[in-house]
Amino acid sequence: MKAGKKLDLGLTGLDKLFSTEQERMESQLPKIYDIPLAEIDDFPDHPYKVKEDEDMDQLVQSIKDNGILTPVTLRRKEDGRYEVVAGHRRKRACELAGIPTLRAEIKDLTRDEAVILMVESNYQRSKILPSEKAFAYKMRLEAMNRQGQRSDLTSGPLVPKFSRDEVGEGAGESGRQISRYIRLTNLIPDILDMVDEGRIAFRPAVELSYLSEAEQAYLLEEMTYNDATPSLAQAIKMHNFAKEGKLSAEVIESIMSEEKPNQKEKISFRADRLRQYIPDSVPREKTEEYVMRALQHYREYQIRQASRSAR
Repeated sequence: MKAGKKLDLGLTGLDKLFSTEQERMESQLPKIYDIPLAEIDDFPDHPYKVKEDEDMDQLVQSIKDNGILTPVTLRRKEDGRYEVVAGHRRKRACELAGIPTLRAEIKDLTRDEAVILMVESNYQRSKILPSEKAFAYKMRLEAMNRQGQRSDLTSGPLVPKFSRDEVGEGAGESGRQISRYIRLTNLIPDILDMVDEGRIAFRPAVELSYLSEAEQAYLLEEMTYNDATPSLAQAIKMHNFAKEGKLSAEVIESIMSEEKPNQKEKISFRADRLRQYIPDSVPREKTEEYVMRALQHYREYQIRQASRSAR
C-alpha cells in the first residue's frame, strides 16, 4: 500500500461526529455571497420587463434602508461570470441605489434548468403582462424540449398534453391557454404592445397572431388611422381570409369598417383635408381644439342668423 493513501471506510468524520444539531442544520442552509455587480449579467432574452416606476422607487428606498432581504439567485457561467436567474428587479434596484454588490445564492444549473427556474420563480408575481407570459411559457417549453420532451410550440393539438399542463399547473393556466399565450409571440411588437396596454383583448390577439407580418402591418396602419381595434369576430374573419391567402389591405379595411355591436358612431377626417382650412400657426396637436372652436362659432352664427330672420 502506498504511503499517504487514505481509505474511505464510510465512517462519520470527527467534525460531523462532534458537531451540534444546530451546526449540522446550518451547514445545510444555502450559502449567501456578496457578488460585485460588475461580474453579473442579466439572463439572455429575459421575458419579464424591469420597469423604473413607482414600485421600483419604493424597492430602491427599501434596499437603501434595509438591504436586500431576499437574496437573488445566480448561476455561474462557463466564462466565470454570473448570470441572474431570479431577482432582476432587485439587481436593478441595487444599481439605482448605488450599491456595488448583490447578496446572492449561487446555484449549479444548466442553461435549461435555469430557464425553468427563472420562469417558475416569477409565477407568484401579482401582475404579469401577456407578452411576458407568452415569451416565458415559450422559453420553458423550449427548455423542456431540449431536455428530451417533444413539444410543438405553435399548433395546439400537436403539443403533448403533459408538457402544456406541466407549465400550466404552476402558472394556474390550462394547457390550451398556455398554447394561446405562446401564439402571441408571433405578433409584431407594435400590436403586442397594444395587447399589453389592454387596447386589444386576449382572444382577438390570438387570432391575429396567425396573420403574416405584412398582414399585421396593414392591420396596424388601419387601426392607427381609424383609432379602432378588431373585435373577436373581426379577428376570426381576418384569420380565415389569411388562411385562404385572401387577406389583402383592402379586405382588412373592409372588415375593420364593419360596425361592431354597441359601437358608437364615429366620424373620421383626413388630416390633409382639415389642415387646408387651418392657419399654419396652429400646431398639429391643437387641430381638434381649433376645429371644435370653429364649429362652435359657426353654430353661434347660425343661431344669430335664425334669430334675425324670425324678427
